[in-house]
Amino acid sequence: MSVTVSARTLAEGTARPVGTRPGELELTILMPCLNEAETIGTCVSKAKSFLERAGIHGEILVADNGSDDGSAELARRHGARTIEVPRRGYGAALIQGINAARGRYVIMGDADDSYDFSSLDDLVRELRGGADLVMGNRFKGGIRPGAMPALHRYLGNPVLSFVGRLFFRCGIGDFHCGLRGFRRVAAQQLDLRTTGMEFASELVVKAALAKQRIVEVPIVLHPDGRSRPPHLRSWRDGWRHLRFLLLFSPRWLLLYPGLAIVATATTLMAALATGLWSPGHGRLAEGLLVGAGGLMIVGVQAVQFSLLARVFAETHRLLPPMGHRISGVVDRITMEIGLIGGALMLMCAGAGLVLSLLLSRSSDPHAAAATVAFRLGTFSVVAGVLGLQFVLGATFLSLLRLHRLGDAASK
Repeated sequence: MSVTVSARTLAEGTARPVGTRPGELELTILMPCLNEAETIGTCVSKAKSFLERAGIHGEILVADNGSDDGSAELARRHGARTIEVPRRGYGAALIQGINAARGRYVIMGDADDSYDFSSLDDLVRELRGGADLVMGNRFKGGIRPGAMPALHRYLGNPVLSFVGRLFFRCGIGDFHCGLRGFRRVAAQQLDLRTTGMEFASELVVKAALAKQRIVEVPIVLHPDGRSRPPHLRSWRDGWRHLRFLLLFSPRWLLLYPGLAIVATATTLMAALATGLWSPGHGRLAEGLLVGAGGLMIVGVQAVQFSLLARVFAETHRLLPPMGHRISGVVDRITMEIGLIGGALMLMCAGAGLVLSLLLSRSSDPHAAAATVAFRLGTFSVVAGVLGLQFVLGATFLSLLRLHRLGDAASK
């Protein structure tokens, strides 16, 4: 249980949240680090000054990700505790740092001196007030000249934040701010998995899906204090964030559009095959029928891939389980059902193609039989492709379930 604390009380350092045991650390200030010798000392000193000024019983933890410039030693000299993280990656360093943290709350931030660790009052206040995740918002707090490239400020961050808000229904204005705080237990319950820069997206996405309380506070972004280029690669890491948001929101990306495409293709094929719609006095009907068949294949493929992507995400604990309705349907699809259903569709497709060939041998190429043969042949090809897709999809789904059962058996 936690209580709301005013900014003045926090600054005076007289408040301690209810439920913190004597001797337990209240706050861990966590910094991932890879060759930050130029700035790590400044960051640790600022964080230390904040803890002393606010009267917070806490620690400064540096998760060193393989630095070879003495960053870890410099951090220890300035009063930080350090851990070695052998697996490279922004997310890997933070995940291990969260697990090693001793504080009830964790505030993470980059060790490049772009964030002011001496001014964390707003984040602590919101954490003490009951927030599970507190996000900094650089656009509300202010971006100092030279602190953020124009590409990131006017394109990258706004677009990715918009996609995140749209897909995951969270009102975060700065999806990728590197300064954020959270309850350590709440973050561990999210079972964070990504090891790269997309960790920033995963934390927010999973917190939103878990219905955790997320708030934002304005923070100021300063130019970093390093003389070397940053680790961030604009296009590569931007794509990794977007890929995470797209692949792990398959309903928006594939399922709903796929179902809409299937419905449209079914309507078109039914209207063209029965003659209810004969565009161009029938001259365009056959071509449109082929196009509708291709559209049907694309739609079914999109729906199938969306379900497989969701099961994959669940298997690797990147997303929580699907809703009961969708999960119940997917659980009923076994490899045997896929093989049987696909085999029946392939048999029907084969029979249809044979009949189509027999009808096409009519002596009058303009006879009605030729049109029937073409339509039947088109339907047969589409049915054959869909049957093959069904077999392959059910087989792959069974492989994913084997992986999931193996994980469960090992626990």
